[in-house]
Amino acid sequence: MKTSAPLAQGAVAAGKVAGQAVQAGKDGAAAQGSATSLVGLERAALMQVLAEIGVPERQRRMRAQQLWHWIYHRGARSFDEMTNISKALRAQLAEHFDIARPEVVQALKSVDGTRKWLLRLPADEHGLRHEVEMVFIPETDRGTLCISSQVGCTLNCSFCHTGTQRWVRNLTAAEIIGQVLLAKDDLGDWPALLEQHPNPPAAGRFITNIVFMGMGEPLYNPQNVFAACRILADGEGLALSRRRITVSTAGVVPQIPRLGEETGVMLAISLHATTNEVRDELVPLNRKYPLEALLEACRAYPGLSNAKRITFEYVMLRGVNDSDEDAQRLLKLLENIPAKVNLIPFNPWPGSRYECSDWERIERFAGIVNDGGLAAPIRTPRGRDILAACGQLKSESQRLRARERQALKRGPEDA
Repeated sequence: MKTSAPLAQGAVAAGKVAGQAVQAGKDGAAAQGSATSLVGLERAALMQVLAEIGVPERQRRMRAQQLWHWIYHRGARSFDEMTNISKALRAQLAEHFDIARPEVVQALKSVDGTRKWLLRLPADEHGLRHEVEMVFIPETDRGTLCISSQVGCTLNCSFCHTGTQRWVRNLTAAEIIGQVLLAKDDLGDWPALLEQHPNPPAAGRFITNIVFMGMGEPLYNPQNVFAACRILADGEGLALSRRRITVSTAGVVPQIPRLGEETGVMLAISLHATTNEVRDELVPLNRKYPLEALLEACRAYPGLSNAKRITFEYVMLRGVNDSDEDAQRLLKLLENIPAKVNLIPFNPWPGSRYECSDWERIERFAGIVNDGGLAAPIRTPRGRDILAACGQLKSESQRLRARERQALKRGPEDA
């Protein structure tokens, strides 16, 4: 039987992804000076690392499936828990690999129930342990986990607290998925635990939605973010619907079609302005990928339909982007795009030069957009008291200057 070109290309791509994932795991282990993490490896990559420790070929698929089930369905935190794997193999796995989560430095809970974790990552090649933040927002019918994809951010959006922290590095797929596993641990959101919970969540699980809206620009870390999305959506593991996984981008146009093709997840756009002039100031990436290019990519997003709409995020800034004229331009910009608009009251942070629009102005803006045929819900601010609201995340990780990195490599005797 002749293999079609798209299928053949897909097989090649899968092989490349597996190799890249294994290499990423090895790079992470080298940086940490410890075992390779099995978290964040897709099935092909799992089988490859099992081959490298001598697991017979006829067993690799079965062993990879067992590991997948224990890590992503049962929430195992050590190989000792994996009782259907022989003791000898468990010892071998523990010698070479780990399934560790990030370290919790601080866990805060807002008066409205929102939770925020400050997480410390494994050491990098310089022995430094950077930090990221993660937020869980509980509601009666859903629970949204907001995860990070980078330490710091590359974009410097002027209204965003996270953007004031310079980019340090991308997170690995292990570090991205590790956030989800840790949140499920803390919330008791594993099947066996939910069965015993005295007050189970209305939705049947605590975490129903994952949004890549934490620290960083996800589409500047596509390899690891795309792998993480596929793992999140795998029906034999974490089993989240692709329609409940959303990747938010400020507009990295070349990666938008790839996101749809390789993951099938939902897309959100940090829009925040209706003219290039204003967006250049609020979202400097607009100077590289202006509104015209961004919206063209949105119209061509794979799978786009009325059942799979793009979410456009729009932070309301007094006197900057909240006029009636802005609302009318917004309707014009999003014409012929299946979309909804999330209006976000600006969340203040120390040193910001912006103010939130008055509530009456936000409601009038929403009314114009709604009357124009687009849903424009106003997002209720959550977790403001613990700086967990949209645009407020910022860890204490700092970027090393090139000279400082070189000094660390040389060592004190050469400095």
